[in-house]
Amino acid sequence: MKLFDSAITHNILPCDGETYYHGIVLSPKESKQYFEQLYHDIPWKQDEILMFGKKITTNRKVAWFGDLPFEYTYSNSIKRALPWSNTLIHLKKLVESFTNETYNSCLLNLYHDGAEGMSWHSDDEPMLVENASIASLSLGVERRFAFKHKESKQKVQLNLENGSLLEMKGSTQQCWQHALPKSSKVAAPRINLTFRKMVQE
Repeated sequence: MKLFDSAITHNILPCDGETYYHGIVLSPKESKQYFEQLYHDIPWKQDEILMFGKKITTNRKVAWFGDLPFEYTYSNSIKRALPWSNTLIHLKKLVESFTNETYNSCLLNLYHDGAEGMSWHSDDEPMLVENASIASLSLGVERRFAFKHKESKQKVQLNLENGSLLEMKGSTQQCWQHALPKSSKVAAPRINLTFRKMVQE
């Protein structure tokens, strides 16, 4: 059951993909508790990406967990998954109950404020199961999230609220890019958990 009526139950993309905003799935009290726990307990590390041939260390911090020590490569950066914590297992089961999907891994991002964001990209790496569901759970300050069609450049935007869940599936990653725009108006942190399905050989 949704806690509030902010959920968008229809596909928010006009074509070439499926994305659903499940709305707020955690109460403000639960969201605050999970945020504080993850903020202090997760072994956060600054992300290193290769951009224009140069290695750049981001202010944004990340962590990677999974059923197995999966290797995840993006922007020429390789990460090996850590074993699930009890908190992450609980949140995974919660997300799975809303999406009716299963996930075997989770990439966490910590954005300290609006000066940190994510540029246009798609989660279409070959180690991810093609067209599988990717579920994004947001904790902390509300942030704007955007989609851009790769061919038409049409854009779709929405606000990701504290304790809310967004799900991308189908051909979304093949046909659309998404981004977390920077904002000088945002002064508080956000933790984003993206539950994924890795290929298991």
